[in-house]
Amino acid sequence: MNAPASTPRPVALVTGGTAGIGAGYAERLAARGFDLVLVARDADRLAEVAGSIRERHGVAVETIAADLVDRADLDRVAARLADPGRPVEWLVNNAGFGLKGRFLDNDVEAEQAMLDVLVTAVLRLTHAALGPMAERGSGTVVNVSSVAAFLPRGTYGAAKAWVNRFGLWAAQEYGPSGVRITTVCPGFVRTEFHGRMGVERASAPKALWLEVDDVVDATFDAVEAGRALVVPSRRYQVLVGAARLVPSGLLQRAQRLGRQ
Repeated sequence: MNAPASTPRPVALVTGGTAGIGAGYAERLAARGFDLVLVARDADRLAEVAGSIRERHGVAVETIAADLVDRADLDRVAARLADPGRPVEWLVNNAGFGLKGRFLDNDVEAEQAMLDVLVTAVLRLTHAALGPMAERGSGTVVNVSSVAAFLPRGTYGAAKAWVNRFGLWAAQEYGPSGVRITTVCPGFVRTEFHGRMGVERASAPKALWLEVDDVVDATFDAVEAGRALVVPSRRYQVLVGAARLVPSGLLQRAQRLGRQ
């Protein structure tokens, strides 16, 4: 009697998957038995992280070196998501960056690049993934937003507010098709993100800093509970609730927090 064929492992694609929150998602998904597709700009770092995950978890790890600002690179990632022969069960739209300066202090091309990564990439990659997911009646999309979406935080906050509205709408629209869509809004997290902006961690109170695992735990709990939006940690849930009651002018005076 022939042994039954092994069931292929589900596949998860994570953008910005070599560091910070993205690396946390990749580790957790691999530990849960997912094969991975990791997307990031640095090919050498991709190879290093992929090899480490393969060794620790025994899963397959595919890499795509891509700059999501570049439309040709973005289209390559979208084509992988849309490939019916290699279905992706989880998409994690995590890639992103921020700009330290105020709007007029930043080069407009830098502002455009941030918009391309935070909004355009999320739109196009979600579109590519949703088609196959809705057709087969299963799939999960996680969009990493920010607490900044609830605050007057310049173009970064505006872009993340778009991610929130898009994610909430998509969850309602495609939930009946079997697709789970969760938007995650972390606050300050101990990663490379702020260092790359040239921002010191001391610019925000220690009590506001979260660990990557805090965000990842909250995300998986929300997905499994079918929640469309989650703000990790009780302290940020309170802050977001309070922000809705404070006049926007007062909130705007605090926008330098975490930028110095």
